[in-house]
This record gives sequence, C-alpha cells and structure tokens, in this order.
Amino acid sequence: MITSKQRSYLRSLANNMAPIFQVGKDGIEDNFLKQVKDALEARELIKIAVLNNSGYDAREASDIICEELGCEGIQSIGSKLVLYKRSSKKPKIELP
Repeated sequence: MITSKQRSYLRSLANNMAPIFQVGKDGIEDNFLKQVKDALEARELIKIAVLNNSGYDAREASDIICEELGCEGIQSIGSKLVLYKRSSKKPKIELP
C-alpha cells in the first residue's frame, strides 16, 4: 500500500504521459492482462484509456486490473486510469 504523498508524486509523473493501452469492446482478457503486466514490469507507471464501448468505466477497469495483477491504482479520471507496480528487476521510480 502506498501513502497519499507517494500517490500524489506518481500522479505528477503520469500527468504528461500518453495512454499506452486501451480497454475496448473485448474487455479485460488474459492477453490484455499479460501485456499490461509486462508493461508495468518495464515502466512501473502506465496510463490506460477506457473506451466507451468496453462496458467498463475507468474505476471498474482499474479495480479489476489491480486485483488480477497486484498493482496499485493511482488515479482514474474520466476515461483514463493510471497504474503503478514496482519493478522486481530494475526499479526506476524512487518514491518519496
């Protein structure tokens, strides 16, 4: 669990990021989860866009992905969500 200060710091890092994944009409399936897991291992902090035809809102998608992958949901505003998971091999982001 991360603190509110750490969450705020991660939000500031994610502010200028572009979404690298989209949750679409296929929803959240195993292949999508594997790609997100690999991206989290490589980048630690990612942004995902949730499309209108997915059947999810950003908060629901964040909760499902976090439960499956054991990551932290940092922010979900509108149709975007930000996830964080510390890399097990090479941590890049130093939390305050």
